[in-house]
Amino acid sequence: MTTKKAAPKTVKEQALAAGSSYLRAAVAAVLAMYMAGISDPKILANAFLAALAGPLLKALQPNEKQFGVTKK
Repeated sequence: MTTKKAAPKTVKEQALAAGSSYLRAAVAAVLAMYMAGISDPKILANAFLAALAGPLLKALQPNEKQFGVTKK
């Protein structure tokens, strides 16, 4: 069986992959809070922003290989 190597991702594809990953994390956090009975929009909005903070900080690390800002 032959396996194909994946083509290198373009910058646009990497940005879309990272963005969707960040959004999934934020939506999951808000959904968990809503399912726990918290329905105040201000609290849910703060949870959404807080959930985005972790992945965004990860992306800013220069040694992060998957989604990080790297020097070439």
